[in-house]
Amino acid sequence: MKKIAFSILLLSSVVFAKAQTESPFKPFKVDASLGYAMPGGTGAKGGVLFALEPKYEVIPNLSVGLRMEIAVMVRGQVETTSSSSTAKVDAKAAGSYLVTGDYYFTQTKVRPFGGLGLGIYKLAAASATSDGSTTTTASASAGSKFGEMVRAGVELSHFRIGLEYNIVPSTKVDMVNGSGVHTTASAKNGYLGIKAGFVIGGGRK
Repeated sequence: MKKIAFSILLLSSVVFAKAQTESPFKPFKVDASLGYAMPGGTGAKGGVLFALEPKYEVIPNLSVGLRMEIAVMVRGQVETTSSSSTAKVDAKAAGSYLVTGDYYFTQTKVRPFGGLGLGIYKLAAASATSDGSTTTTASASAGSKFGEMVRAGVELSHFRIGLEYNIVPSTKVDMVNGSGVHTTASAKNGYLGIKAGFVIGGGRK
């Protein structure tokens, strides 16, 4: 068994080394991006986002990385199912740490790509009030959610543009109206990111 395990490890090392010699690009790079965060839900308002993502090309055309992002936005409107009470959750930052994988369809200066990500979204506490027939106060506690991301875009030499959709489970929201009646609702946390930035490193060998 030890000989078999050693043989598999040796073969994997040879394949990995060969793959690296076949790639025309340097394996390590860092993406730095600014963009617009567009949350879902009624009454949501977009905001700004900033992301850093170190990456390593494990085989030609396939890079893995760690996306670290902060997005500031107004989350979607909160609604109860038992009454007509509504309230908006105020603007707060959402941080995320995702393991990512990008596949590049070409090895030229113009490189369209598609990618996926999985990881943790950290959501700040939020609160809001809304005046309707009765005054409603809503509060969403801070917490972490496991979510995912899908994206597509293009790299033009060291310039990068793309669209990302972050799929994040909703947050439970406690609501109290002017009569002291408690209800439970949810605030949407998913958002679309429209991004542009620069690629540091990763040029041709």
